[in-house]
Amino acid sequence: MTAYPACIRVVDSHTEGEPTRVVVEGWPEPAGATMAERREDLRQRFDHLRSAVVCEPRGHDALVGALLTTPVHSGSAAGVIFFNNVGCLGMCGHGLIGVVRTLEHLGRLEPGAVAIDTPVGTVSAELDADGTVTVRNVAARCHARGVPVDVPGVGTVTGDVAYGGNWFFISEMEGLPLDLANQFELTRVTRAILAALRAQGITGEAGAEIDHVELSGPPTRADADSRNFVLCPGGAWDRSPCGTGTSARMAALHAAGQLPAGRRWRQESITGSVFTGWLEDAGDDLVPHIQGHAWITGEAVLRFDPADPFRSGFTAG
Repeated sequence: MTAYPACIRVVDSHTEGEPTRVVVEGWPEPAGATMAERREDLRQRFDHLRSAVVCEPRGHDALVGALLTTPVHSGSAAGVIFFNNVGCLGMCGHGLIGVVRTLEHLGRLEPGAVAIDTPVGTVSAELDADGTVTVRNVAARCHARGVPVDVPGVGTVTGDVAYGGNWFFISEMEGLPLDLANQFELTRVTRAILAALRAQGITGEAGAEIDHVELSGPPTRADADSRNFVLCPGGAWDRSPCGTGTSARMAALHAAGQLPAGRRWRQESITGSVFTGWLEDAGDDLVPHIQGHAWITGEAVLRFDPADPFRSGFTAG
């Protein structure tokens, strides 16, 4: 029989519009000496809790969960495993900003530098006194440029395959404005692109699955360099400019000779919020920095009545 705790305590926040739900108490800690091992244990033993915490009726498709664990490295403040309505994530930029502000809200963190262990590596961040969070992400890279994809019902779409903590297909499409009013058509098109990538066997390095699609276009704000629409693995779109997506986009721009290391890049989301990013030249690696804000929106105790037919949650996406 699938086991449920009596309750799970969570803290909700949003980062530039995109929600994060941090699990702070009640979830049994996954086993493993590394965060990647713990993520796999979560997949195998606690997937029912993942679904129950972020899917309907307690959550929704745009919500990203973050399970706090003990750190795996002595210098880190915590470990974290990110997950959404369909599974686990490697890294989540907006989610990490939300985790940092949540740790501050809980009294576990003060302004200054912090390191947090994730399944893709240890990520450092800086919390300023005004609430600004700057994340030093894992190394980003552009795997392939100008990759054509034949998308049924759309046509041939050309884009770059890049990594920023998750794998992205990044394209610029004319004739489809990145406006909030077009969210349904943008979702349809990016879902079709994602399906075509899988059907045609287009992947990241070593066959890694591309599970995010990012469309780029001109900004609407005078202080931004670009505007994006990002489709996440569960079929929902990112309300923020997407931290890992901004990281991947900067890596692709750098590969094209359009963004030198150190230059600030202002990425606008489809909702109008902005992340500031830049690339650090760290020898053989390009390390993205992502800067933004998160706000605490609530605290809750989630309960799991054995008689509830939707105790495990469901996704309508």
